[in-house]
Amino acid sequence: MKLRTAISGIIVSLCLSLALASPALSTDGPGFTVKRLVVSQNVVDKEPVGVGETFSADTREVYCFLEAGKIKNDTTVTFAWYFENREMARVSLKLGKGRRWRTYASKKIAGLKGNWRVELLDSSGFVVDSVSFRVQ
Repeated sequence: MKLRTAISGIIVSLCLSLALASPALSTDGPGFTVKRLVVSQNVVDKEPVGVGETFSADTREVYCFLEAGKIKNDTTVTFAWYFENREMARVSLKLGKGRRWRTYASKKIAGLKGNWRVELLDSSGFVVDSVSFRVQ
């Protein structure tokens, strides 16, 4: 009985330690909400133009547009660009404290046909959201 109680105590301690150490289980979140995360052909007057999921291979550049809200404090977000699951670029940008912030990052796609993904990371490096698109 003592051994079973000791093992149960160790398991509870390990689970508690993992929960406290695991940022993925954090209830704090990124400190902002994602209102929109889209890819587009351009950004004009702080709005995405030509939003899509598929782009032609002769498209020179693709934009990933973020509209964030309820930003608790000044922070940084990172746009991580992936082509066929291989990281191609990272762009870090500031978000200012406030009710709304719009920003974007762009990537020259150089005619690379296939599957692309942009992951939005918070200041801790955790994926908050992602958007996928295809170049054909």
